[in-house]
Amino acid sequence: MEWLNIENVIAIGTSVLGLFVPIVMFLYDRRVPRRKLIGYRVQMDSPIGDGSSNPRLGDFDVPNMADASLVLLRIENDGSQSVADNDYTSSEVHGLTADFTGRTVQAVAVTQPSGIDHINSHFTNANGFEHVGSTVTIPRVPLNPGDHFKLLVLLSGGPAEGEVRLIGGLRDGKVHRNSAPKPDEKQRTFSPPARLLSAALTLALILLAGIIVLRDGNPIECEQGELRVTGSTAFEPVVSTLAEQYENKCEGADIAVEARGSEDGVAALAELGGHSKNAARSMIAFSDGPMGERWDLTGEPIALSVFTLVVHKDVELGPHGLSLDEVRDIYAGRYQRWGQVVPGVQEIADLPIVLVSRGDESGTRQIFQDRVLRGWEQAPSTSLDCRPSASAGDTVTRCELGSTRAVLDKVVEQPGAIGYSELSLARERGHDVNRVPLGGDRPDDRQIELGGSRYPYKDVEYAYTYGTPQPGSLAASFLAYVDESTSQNVIRNKGHLPCLRDPGLCG
Repeated sequence: MEWLNIENVIAIGTSVLGLFVPIVMFLYDRRVPRRKLIGYRVQMDSPIGDGSSNPRLGDFDVPNMADASLVLLRIENDGSQSVADNDYTSSEVHGLTADFTGRTVQAVAVTQPSGIDHINSHFTNANGFEHVGSTVTIPRVPLNPGDHFKLLVLLSGGPAEGEVRLIGGLRDGKVHRNSAPKPDEKQRTFSPPARLLSAALTLALILLAGIIVLRDGNPIECEQGELRVTGSTAFEPVVSTLAEQYENKCEGADIAVEARGSEDGVAALAELGGHSKNAARSMIAFSDGPMGERWDLTGEPIALSVFTLVVHKDVELGPHGLSLDEVRDIYAGRYQRWGQVVPGVQEIADLPIVLVSRGDESGTRQIFQDRVLRGWEQAPSTSLDCRPSASAGDTVTRCELGSTRAVLDKVVEQPGAIGYSELSLARERGHDVNRVPLGGDRPDDRQIELGGSRYPYKDVEYAYTYGTPQPGSLAASFLAYVDESTSQNVIRNKGHLPCLRDPGLCG
């Protein structure tokens, strides 16, 4: 699945978090810390007194109105739970006390919103509704979530916009001050911490989107012209995919991919450079393992490639696979039949071993010899069609083929066959071939990346050029494209481990 990569996992995870956290914060803020909430807001506190700066106008002749003011106090249930009369913690008959410090209450009126009929009926003297001095005592009014009422209080004896407090408590809840710049504005859904966290997550999403846009919206500089890409047959699926993608992105680019084996490809690049440097600069050779040093070419590590021995599906070697010594003895021609390698398995006791190999030009073979055999393949080539001769006697059957896919095709077809392949190409064959663990270590790129495997059959894939590619050339642009995040995902999805993401793997 090409979409399943680190960047997309982070993007999806952040998006889910951005949606999930505000919901959790809302539920926590409204339910967990204070399940029952009564809030209050001063929606008006206006002077109406006899001062010269604020004369009383109209028919409003009330005694003792020096420094008079009108206050509109809104009291509401802004929690998630209903508040009943027995939820108030006051020891008196009333439930709450509104205190207007420094002013004297002259009169008070109660208003209830339309559609709610029960609130006004609670405001009686018997229920504790009265005003004394600077306070108004408020009955134990039941309030459903969202219910509210308002007190219009006439005050004197002090300046407007003085301190106003609502005193009282709730079981499993709290009485607190709300804030609202407009008279009937609803209380904000989130508390300040919830709003701050939501804003931070929103900013994180914007930044993440910006990174993705900048990464994918401003790709490599496209160049036109022709480019030949040759070399490794094992890395050919990656190169062909990236070449096609580049051509689709960059009109006027023509990239021809010719997989002919690592050594042949690198040698062809060096030979072309000897005849025409300009022509060689329009060619890239990919190699399984380092090969360009002998021709003084410029190499760039691209990926760690993992390879595997494969055997015909009828050859069952168990979870331990083969030891390195057993592999070396097989390729030295010391065993001719599988019964000599795996004693006691009657089904393969007389099955001839057929070595399906690559030619000397193959990087896959070179890595196999360097990393596993620690020497050359010693058994001679004895067959053109990889079929054992009836008169072979003690001579092991061995053939050489021109590509990794040809090796896999022959191993699938020929009973008793053993060969080697790049890991992802072997995986494509599914159960038609068996991949062979070496000394108990399985060919598993994930385990190798995590550092939990000593599996030996692996090496770095290099891209060789004739000198450093010139800026503005198609070769330089294509190699820059190989380093793009989307290209790194292609490399990984094809079974290789990109050097750019973890340089230590390719060191």
